[in-house]
Amino acid sequence: MTRFADLSPAETLENGLVTWRSGGGVAVITLTNPPANGYSHEMMRDLDQAILRARFDDDVHVIVIAGEGEKFFCAGADINALNAMTQTFKYQFCLHANETLLRLEHTDKLTIAALGGHCVGGGLEIALACDMRVARTGKGKIGLPEVALGVLPGTGGTQRLARAVGRAKSIDLMVTGELLDHAAAAELGLLNRQFPADSEDEFLDKVLALAATFCPPGRASMAVGLIKRSVQSGLEMGLEQGLALERELQARLFASDDAREGLSAYVGRRTPEFTGK
Repeated sequence: MTRFADLSPAETLENGLVTWRSGGGVAVITLTNPPANGYSHEMMRDLDQAILRARFDDDVHVIVIAGEGEKFFCAGADINALNAMTQTFKYQFCLHANETLLRLEHTDKLTIAALGGHCVGGGLEIALACDMRVARTGKGKIGLPEVALGVLPGTGGTQRLARAVGRAKSIDLMVTGELLDHAAAAELGLLNRQFPADSEDEFLDKVLALAATFCPPGRASMAVGLIKRSVQSGLEMGLEQGLALERELQARLFASDDAREGLSAYVGRRTPEFTGK
């Protein structure tokens, strides 16, 4: 099993605010801006670059997004940087952040947010754009408190939180700015898993072990990615259009090596060996 320490050495991207590590079919993209990993336009550009790199890398089957350090996944936008922006720049900043997270959402590879600490504001908006959210038990709060700044969650929070937990509850959480502990967030459906861990590395090892279960040879990662695409895009369509998308994606899978292997292994009563192709 690949451990966090076994991944490739951390590679810092162009603006120095995101690092890349990979191995065992998984890319770990880490937000790196201590102490709270607040994001700026420069960090979003690095994140955008990393998402595209993972998308085009045939050796990457699952993307994990993490935050540097023990205390924060991400505390959202860097308020000092935001306060210094012109109105025009603020708008373009939000637009690019929206585009970056849509790119993450549209990538046909499973994405997991590894919440090793607090995940608030824009940090939760990043996590909501991931397919799964996994937290280190008892190590942080989750919420969208932007109302306290006189603004709304402007990087997809109003839309994705409502889709995740429903209209009434999402409005309640955003207009009160309530921060939830991990247990309450899990009960609400914001978390898929919680892992107890004595250190950040131990937590990331457990996240990598989860990610590995969606990688070849044990899992058909192309099918995993297209299930994700069918759900992410299909839910934004009418039922008939969603079913049409599902058929087209299924046709791609029927033509894949993994589908041939899966069907052959089932008929032959053996364990399939998938390749992700």
